[in-house]
Amino acid sequence: MALTMNKKVLTEAFGASEGALLWLKQILLVVAGVMALAIAAKVKIPMTPVPITLGTLAVLTIGSAYGPRLGLATILGYLIIGALGFDVFATSSASNSGLDYMVGGTGGYLVGYVVATLALGKLARMGWDRTAPKMACAMLLGNLLIYIPGLIWLGALYGWDQPILQWGLTPFIFGDLVKLAVAAMLLPLAWKVIGKTRS
Repeated sequence: MALTMNKKVLTEAFGASEGALLWLKQILLVVAGVMALAIAAKVKIPMTPVPITLGTLAVLTIGSAYGPRLGLATILGYLIIGALGFDVFATSSASNSGLDYMVGGTGGYLVGYVVATLALGKLARMGWDRTAPKMACAMLLGNLLIYIPGLIWLGALYGWDQPILQWGLTPFIFGDLVKLAVAAMLLPLAWKVIGKTRS
């Protein structure tokens, strides 16, 4: 059975749908998305054993809300700005930024951001962002797609004899479950709001 990927994503459900106004809307969405990613990466919520940052929540939510093409343009714009040396990543700084930062320990996770954004956008095209259970499954898959290249890169960079899972996975599981629950409610709720405003 072929999978249908013709449903609208959230950002297509409002505003212009053709012509110059559509281009303007898309440009504004990309700019807003890049800004949201940069801000979310720097937001830290104190938790145990490590603080929660909102970076992955922003990545996966943008992927779902924007769809694969616009989501990809947004995440690539974010990475290009980071590569140019702007302090937009979670642990980047004035002295540790740009390509030097991106090929460090976080490099694999940044690759995962791209893959996860595409995957979440495609799942949104299939309607997975309309209900909380499907959105939770999509978020779980998105997290896996971020962690797999992230952990592979850590292992290649520092050696597989190091505690890679303790460095790059286990401290973040609780925070990611919290973010998964938030996103699983957020997108379906946004669709309900849009539905009510159009009825």
